[in-house]
Amino acid sequence: MTPHASPPDATRTPQIIYALYLAGIVTANITLLIGVIIAYVYRKDAAPWLQQHYRYMIRTFWIGTLYACIAFVLSIFVVGTLLWPLLAVWLGVRCVLGWVDVRKGRPPARPASWLW
Repeated sequence: MTPHASPPDATRTPQIIYALYLAGIVTANITLLIGVIIAYVYRKDAAPWLQQHYRYMIRTFWIGTLYACIAFVLSIFVVGTLLWPLLAVWLGVRCVLGWVDVRKGRPPARPASWLW
């Protein structure tokens, strides 16, 4: 077992949230909202290394919201339309990296990062 090993049930919720976030790319973001609510609910009772994942997911939601607002405003000037695909890639990469870290029983590599 890894130093941060937890029962499989403990890691199931973060994996579900990462999946909800990934689904948000194609579901008009409603699953992102559901995921962040679940992250807020479960973060306090989690093991410390999983709390870092919940923090990472919450930050992903709010940073993504900020980036989406910027892309929306810039869409008025056409430049923002180029940012939407980049935002989807950014979200996908953060979720896949986080999901892999959960599966390996370790905290996210850079939980305070604004990028990956």
